[in-house]
Amino acid sequence: MSTRAHGRGRTKASSVRRTAEHETLSAAGRAGFAARGVVYVLIGALAIQMALGSGGKSADRQGALAKIAEQPFGKIMLWVLVVGFGSMALWRASRAVLTRGPERKTPSRLLDGGRALFYGFICWATATYAAGGGQGSSGNAKSKDWTASVLKLAYGQFLVAAGGCLLIGIGAVLATRAAMRKFLRQLETTAMTSRTKQIVTGLGVGGGVARGIVFAAAGIFILIAAIQFDADEAKGVDATLRSFTQTPIGPWLLVAVAIGLILFGVFSFASARWRRL
Repeated sequence: MSTRAHGRGRTKASSVRRTAEHETLSAAGRAGFAARGVVYVLIGALAIQMALGSGGKSADRQGALAKIAEQPFGKIMLWVLVVGFGSMALWRASRAVLTRGPERKTPSRLLDGGRALFYGFICWATATYAAGGGQGSSGNAKSKDWTASVLKLAYGQFLVAAGGCLLIGIGAVLATRAAMRKFLRQLETTAMTSRTKQIVTGLGVGGGVARGIVFAAAGIFILIAAIQFDADEAKGVDATLRSFTQTPIGPWLLVAVAIGLILFGVFSFASARWRRL
């Protein structure tokens, strides 16, 4: 075989390998978005039940997992979610480390790295729940415990306040980006019909704004905990959502936010289908 032919063969093999790697990582990302969608839809549904006075479970990730565990083949479904979140962590990590291009600057890589760690933790927590039958403290209790632990540290009050401000900022960015429809840049909109694009846009705007509101509200409670030096003021997702019922319009704000979270869950399914990966 000539040197030129050998080189072409090696180039073709390398191209095939890169294509296979890309397809594998793309499948991992899509599985992750689908898993995220399941959890958000269930959290939204539980929040609506809470607003209507018929909710028995926490409207957070743990409450969603408990709801899944009650279903036929619930244990299998939980482990499917574990695979989904693990896949999301893998995909985010690959974007942080492997993806090349002028748009992959250091801030983008750090953001994907942080998301990879977050979904890795969610994967581990879901696996622990599935393996241990749902043992463990609630998200609200964990939020108070973590806040109390940090407040005991040197400059702990400052650290808790910084964490609250960070969550408020994340929430504001999520809501603003959703309202500005920036998520459309990440979707294969040319593969959608005009009607489908309108629906997906509505899901992204409504769902993204609601998600941002929840993040920001949780951050506000953490900031209050820092200012008052009282860990009991910190709230998890469930308690944050419950606080919406204490507004002048009663439970209807919670209903609106809950519907938004369901919309975000459905948008996650759309992302699993049309996201550029």
